[in-house]
Amino acid sequence: MNWIEGKKCDAAAAAEMIQDGDILGVSGFTLAGYPKAVPLALAARAEKLHAAGEKFQVTLYAGASTGDSCDGALARAGALKLRMPYQSNPSLRKGINDGSIRYIDAHLGKMGYLVRTGTIPAPTVAVIEVSAILPDGRVCLSTSGGNSVCYLEMAPKIILELNTRLGDSCIGMHDDALPELPPHARPLPVYSAGDRVGNDFVKIDTNKVIAIVENDGFDEVTPFVQPDEVSKNIGERILDFIRFEESHGRLPKGMAYQSGVGKVANAVLCAMADDDRLGRIDLFTEVIQEAVLPLLKKGKLGVASGTALTLSQAAQQEFVQNASEWKKHFVLRQQEVSNSPDVIRRVGVISMNTALEADIFGNVNSSLVCGSAMMNGIGGAADFARNCALGFFLTPSVAKGGAISSIVPYVSHVDHTEHDTQIFVTEQGLADLRGLSTEERARLIIKNCVHPDFKDEMTEFLEYGLRHAKGQHLPLPLDRAFEMHLRFLATGNMKK
Repeated sequence: MNWIEGKKCDAAAAAEMIQDGDILGVSGFTLAGYPKAVPLALAARAEKLHAAGEKFQVTLYAGASTGDSCDGALARAGALKLRMPYQSNPSLRKGINDGSIRYIDAHLGKMGYLVRTGTIPAPTVAVIEVSAILPDGRVCLSTSGGNSVCYLEMAPKIILELNTRLGDSCIGMHDDALPELPPHARPLPVYSAGDRVGNDFVKIDTNKVIAIVENDGFDEVTPFVQPDEVSKNIGERILDFIRFEESHGRLPKGMAYQSGVGKVANAVLCAMADDDRLGRIDLFTEVIQEAVLPLLKKGKLGVASGTALTLSQAAQQEFVQNASEWKKHFVLRQQEVSNSPDVIRRVGVISMNTALEADIFGNVNSSLVCGSAMMNGIGGAADFARNCALGFFLTPSVAKGGAISSIVPYVSHVDHTEHDTQIFVTEQGLADLRGLSTEERARLIIKNCVHPDFKDEMTEFLEYGLRHAKGQHLPLPLDRAFEMHLRFLATGNMKK
C-alpha cells in the first residue's frame, strides 16, 4: 500500500484532526478551488462541541473568498475566530459586522508574503483542494492557485481534498512559482500573459500529510447572467475609449486586460466578444470569470492568466468536457504572482475594477458601506490600480432604484486615493482624470459620471467647498462631507 492509500479517510475523521485554536490555510480564490468536504465536517463538529459547552474556534486564511460550504458553514457554526484576507459570504459578513468574527482586510497580493516572512503566524494546518495526487509526492491544484503553494510549504500538517470530478482537466494549467523574498530578490521572468516560470505540479512533503479526503463537489459560483443595459453601456464606453487612445498613439496595441469581479466587469468581456473590430486578446488578471468563455469560443482569446477559474456549475461541466482543447489558453498562477506589482507593470495591463462608491475628487471605496459595514473587502483592486498602464473604475451611477448615488461628495472610506485612480466610468459617461487638477477632476466627474438626479447637489457642494474649505487644493468642506450618507442612514434615500 502506497502512502496515498494509507492517508485516505472521510471528512469527519479529517475534521477530528483539527484542534481548537488551529490556523487553517485553505485553498480557494473567489469561489474557485476551495475545500468543500472538510470545512462542512468541521462546522458540524464545532456545533456539537458548542452544544456540549466546549470551546472550538479556528482562524481561517484563504486566497480570497471561498464558497458557502467553507466560509458560510464555518461562520454559521460559530467556528471562526479570525478570517483574512477577503470574503464575500453573507453569513460571514454578518459575523464580521456584528463583531463576533474578527476580520483583517488585506491586499491579496501581500497575503502570501506576510505568511512567508513570519509577519503573521503561519497556518498550522493546510487544507488544500487538488485535482491529482502522484505517488512521488507531487499534487496538481484544482481550479485556483491562490496561496496554496505558500500554505503547503509553511504548514506543518496538510489535509488534501482530492476532487474526483475534475479528472485531468486542471493538469497543464498551473504555474507554481513564487517570487523570491527580499533583500536582493530576482524578478520573476514573466513578460506576457502566457509566460510560465514554474512547474505545473507542486512538490509536497508527504510526511506532513495527515489525511486525504475525496470530494466530487462543484465550486459554488452564481450562475452567469447576461449583462443588463447599464453594464453593456459601461463596457462599450470603455472599449470606445481604448480604441480612441490607440488611434492617437497614446496606448500601445496588444496590452493585456485585467477585469475585476461582478456583472459590470463581465460586461466588458462580453462587449469584447461581440466587437468584430477587436482581434485576439490576452488577460493578465486575478479572477478568470465565465465571460471569458465567449471570447474563447469565438477564437478571440489568446491566453488568460489568473489565479482562479471562476465558473458556474454548467460552465464547470463544459470546461471539464472540453479541457483537452481549452486549457492551453489558461495559466493559473499563485496570487503573489498574478497580483505582483512588478509583474503587472512589466506585462502592461489595462485594469478594470468595480467601485462600491467614488467621490468627485477621485477617491474610491471598494469595501465599506457608509464607512463602517464591511461588504467584501479591498481584494486585489489596488494591486492593479496602482501598477497598471491604464486603469478604469466602473460603477452604475445609482443603486437601490435610484435612492443611492454611487458618486458622492466624499467617500465614506478610502481604499484607493485620487493618486491611484485614472478613469471613472458610469452609464452616464466617462471621465479621464489624468493630468487634471482637483477642481478640474471634480467638475468632469460631475458633468460626465453623476446621475442627473444628483448633479445639482454635487455642483452646489463643490462650489460651497471652493468658498469655505480651509484650502483650495482640495476644496473639501468637512462640515458637509457626509451629508448624503447621513441622509441615507436617516431616511433610506440620498436624495433631498
